[in-house]
Amino acid sequence: MAEFSTSTKDAGDINVIYLNGYLDAHTAPILENTFSDLIDKRKYSIVVSFKNLAYISSAGLGVFMAFIEKIRENSGDIKLTGMSDKVYNIFDLLRFPLLYEIFKSEEDAIKKFNEIK
Repeated sequence: MAEFSTSTKDAGDINVIYLNGYLDAHTAPILENTFSDLIDKRKYSIVVSFKNLAYISSAGLGVFMAFIEKIRENSGDIKLTGMSDKVYNIFDLLRFPLLYEIFKSEEDAIKKFNEIK
């Protein structure tokens, strides 16, 4: 089975989730738990780094859809960063760039959150 893990970093008011490996139906609950934990802690400004993500399936994309509404209801957002072309193409196919801001670097995404404040 393909490996997947997440790790998080606290960057002040912003939390960064790092995705590693393969995000699919089997591993999606790991990411769901990561989002749930942040929401439980009232952390609604989230940057997700795809730098070390090798693959994402539609089930993985579904996790983002499952949480974005709740996060935006709480004046937060999920910003995406560091996608490989392969991963970006999957997002693009499903018109995700219309729903989510996608940045080249983690720093750019964090900067964008700080501009809003």
